[in-house]
Amino acid sequence: MSALLSLRDIWVEYGDKIVLERVNLDIEAGSFVSIIGPSGAGKSSLLRVVLGQEAPARGTISLDGMPLTPECGPDRGVVFQRYSVFPHLSALQNTIFGLECAQAPFMARLFGHARRAAMADAEQMLAAVGLGDSLHLYPAQMSGGMQQRLAIAQALIKRPRILLLDEPFGALDPGIRADMHALITRLWRDYSLTIIMVTHDIREAFSLGTRVLALDKRRHDPHAPHRFGATAVYDLPLRNRIDAEASEQADAPDESERKEEERTEHE
Repeated sequence: MSALLSLRDIWVEYGDKIVLERVNLDIEAGSFVSIIGPSGAGKSSLLRVVLGQEAPARGTISLDGMPLTPECGPDRGVVFQRYSVFPHLSALQNTIFGLECAQAPFMARLFGHARRAAMADAEQMLAAVGLGDSLHLYPAQMSGGMQQRLAIAQALIKRPRILLLDEPFGALDPGIRADMHALITRLWRDYSLTIIMVTHDIREAFSLGTRVLALDKRRHDPHAPHRFGATAVYDLPLRNRIDAEASEQADAPDESERKEEERTEHE
């Protein structure tokens, strides 16, 4: 299977500091890639390069075999740890804003049929992330988990092929974090997303991902620590728990089969 996203010999440098070096990755469509590693290993830098916020110092990135331009395109959405929502807009206005910018870039405002269609899309997306009853709430009226759900709705409203998550659940309480894990897993499946997630939580990386990448430095120079960058030191494919659940459900007899077996045993 050909890769959806390919990175070839990627280097990220800031002045004389090398953050990433010799990164080579192929990411297939539909995968959920968790990226782990120590602080300063370039995890967020890698996401910014894929998002198009910055260009690598060296190397090439391609999406479906075509060069990826260094700009944030609609085929990629992103959710950060800090809630990237507009405090002066309601949940519905926050969500529809991305559609207005895409369809009316000069005025960022839709009218008539186009606005009604965008409103319907935004309401559907908010319902998908569990905010169907909170359309007119403002961020200040929302919990942290609700604001992160809104940020996810913002990222998905333009139906990106790749969703980038930069420590998206790190600021949430454990109970809310578990709910968000269930949400992102469902959205990944329902919207056929390819997800790349940076996390410091090893358990989160392995429980959500179909693949875990560990970034770290292969070489160290105590006299010039800034002159060597990180790369992928481990690349572990995983059997995702959703696949495991699907397999278990396929192997388990349905209710009618179970009752038939019980009736046969009694006879």
